[in-house]
Amino acid sequence: MSLRIHNITFDCADPRALAGFWSTLTGWHVYYDDDPEVVVAPSFPYDGTGLLFIPVPEGKTAKNRVHLDLTPESATRDEAVESAVAAGATLVGDHRRADGSGWVTLGDPEGNEFCIERSSREQPRRPTAFRITT
Repeated sequence: MSLRIHNITFDCADPRALAGFWSTLTGWHVYYDDDPEVVVAPSFPYDGTGLLFIPVPEGKTAKNRVHLDLTPESATRDEAVESAVAAGATLVGDHRRADGSGWVTLGDPEGNEFCIERSSREQPRRPTAFRITT
C-alpha cells in the first residue's frame, strides 16, 4: 500500500492572510468559499499537493516538528530570501556558508518555520541518485 500526500496543513489564526503569504512565495492560487479553511494550490481542482490553512484558537508555542524546504525555480536563493522577507517573513537562522552552500531558515507571518535552499542552477552537479530495493 502507498499513500499520496494531498495537503500539507497549517494551523493558523488567519487562514486567508497566511494563504496570501504562501501564495506570494509559491506563485500558486488561493481558493476558499464559505468554509473557514483556505487552500493554496497550482490549480483547482488539484490532484497534486496543496497547502491547507485551518483556523485554530491557540497560537504557535514551539518549534515546528515539520517544515518545508523550498528551492527557487526562477531566482537565486538570496533573491528568494529577499522576496520572502519583503512578503512578511522573518529571519530565524542564516546557515549560508562562504562557499555558497547552506540555507536560510525563515518564519512565515504566524511563525511557521521554512527553509530556502539554493536553486538547482546554484548547486554543484551531483552524481545520479540510485534507488536501493531489498
